[in-house]
Amino acid sequence: MLPKVHRLKHRHDFSAVYRGGLRRQSKHLSVRAKRRKPSSLHVRLSDNRKARQRRGDNPSVPSPEESSPKLPTRMGISISQKVSKQAVIRNRIKRQLRGACRELLPRIAPGWDVVIVVRPQGRECNYRQLLQELEQLLAQAEVLNGHP
Repeated sequence: MLPKVHRLKHRHDFSAVYRGGLRRQSKHLSVRAKRRKPSSLHVRLSDNRKARQRRGDNPSVPSPEESSPKLPTRMGISISQKVSKQAVIRNRIKRQLRGACRELLPRIAPGWDVVIVVRPQGRECNYRQLLQELEQLLAQAEVLNGHP
């Protein structure tokens, strides 16, 4: 499993990536990625810093909630019944993709929402092929570290 902070779970999050994200595809996978914008929580935290300055608190020392400005990258997997009618096969592919995501996660730049869609030909892939294709697609989408 991916750590909780790196999971894309809600329908509206998936929809946002589908609507506004970029798409890269290969024979077995399709990747959609969208850079996340800081939420209103981060705006409120910066307002909190200004309020502390007015009170005379030390503004150079961030409060605990302000210490993590980077948004974690979240990843989700979508696999339809077109890939296989058997849930066992779909779940095996999802497990393999989660393992590949976990392996690539340290190299992925923070602040992205990524949806991995398995195409019908993905049924014939093994783990190494999935990992290689996923890495290639993430590099093309400039989601891996080292890309702007």
